[in-house]
Amino acid sequence: MLFALSMAKRHEDRKPGQRLSRGTDSKRGGKPQGGGRGAGPARGPRGGRGAAQDRSDGGYGPQRGDRSARPFGKRPVRGGGVRKSGIKVTAKAAREVDDGKVRLNRYLAMAGVCSRRAADELITSGSVEVNGKTITELGFRLDPAVDEVVVDGERVRQEKKVYVLFNKPTGVVCTNARNEQKKRVIDFLPAVKGRLFTVGRLDLDSEGLILLTNDGDFAQRLTHPRYGVPKTYSVLVRGRIGQKEIEKARGGVWLSEGPTQGMQVKVERAGNERSSIKVVLHEGKNREIRRVFAKLDLPVLELKRIRIGELNLHGLKPGDWRFLLAHEIKELLDLSAAAAGEAAPAADVADAATRSAWNSGKSTGKKAAPKKPAPKKPEPEDGGDDSDVDDGDEW
Repeated sequence: MLFALSMAKRHEDRKPGQRLSRGTDSKRGGKPQGGGRGAGPARGPRGGRGAAQDRSDGGYGPQRGDRSARPFGKRPVRGGGVRKSGIKVTAKAAREVDDGKVRLNRYLAMAGVCSRRAADELITSGSVEVNGKTITELGFRLDPAVDEVVVDGERVRQEKKVYVLFNKPTGVVCTNARNEQKKRVIDFLPAVKGRLFTVGRLDLDSEGLILLTNDGDFAQRLTHPRYGVPKTYSVLVRGRIGQKEIEKARGGVWLSEGPTQGMQVKVERAGNERSSIKVVLHEGKNREIRRVFAKLDLPVLELKRIRIGELNLHGLKPGDWRFLLAHEIKELLDLSAAAAGEAAPAADVADAATRSAWNSGKSTGKKAAPKKPAPKKPEPEDGGDDSDVDDGDEW
């Protein structure tokens, strides 16, 4: 009871917003609170050694980030020093200067020499020269329009951009690993020169549309969730799908790497044993559709990607492929830019637009440019042959 009254009295003496300092107590014989051996220094308001401070902030100890008042070198709260000193933190993207230069490993990958990881090994081994000088620095940047790059004595030239639409069969993998035992997507394209890689992936048991290219920026725009290029799938699941499962799939399901953004779901046919649905995704988590419906107790039996943006399977049998046309590439870039709220980038699609055949021997569907009418010439006085002049370009 006496202890409670004593504490109440001490709280009455406390100023508003101020902590009680652990000073000496006359009732305890002038000994410092804490009961340590001998007369030690009084503790501060936050447990640090030293006299209590009568501060305007209520005696809550030293300011965050103040090294001079920090007891025993205790680290401040993260970010405190930045706020106190007024240092401005600039985003990485804002610090980089768009001078047209690229990293050396990226340049080698874009040229089809090897992957970026393999390019790093070439650089550190001293096999790469830029303008006659051996480069071993991994972060070295160069200007592709000016600088000359040589790898093992051979000059590196930039590849033309290639964009391929492929109808992947089941049992085919999307890796480029040389030691892969299963058939790869790139094994269906021996006639296409250069190093191609798939834009995203379809697992071994899935089929349908997939893009291949050597343009890394193009691939980034079609796979990153920020750009949200829609991809449509035809899915067959085991069991009867109901409104409850549809709402969960649309609202997002928590996976090991976090929640999904949700998907558009349309029921084509709902049966007691099997249900056929169409799903539209704007992101690309690993095996997302299979994992989401597995959590909803609707295991996926068949999965087929039938559309990427406005591209569809028309005219492509499983295992067939074709080059994209210029307007198709532009439509995909415009779609990604509209979703991100930015201007569409210019694409180097001249080579893709002038492709004349698929691997199956079919034409690309691009009509030849009409010939311009030949300009009229006056009749030659000597009666010579007045042949027509062809000013048009034929694809």
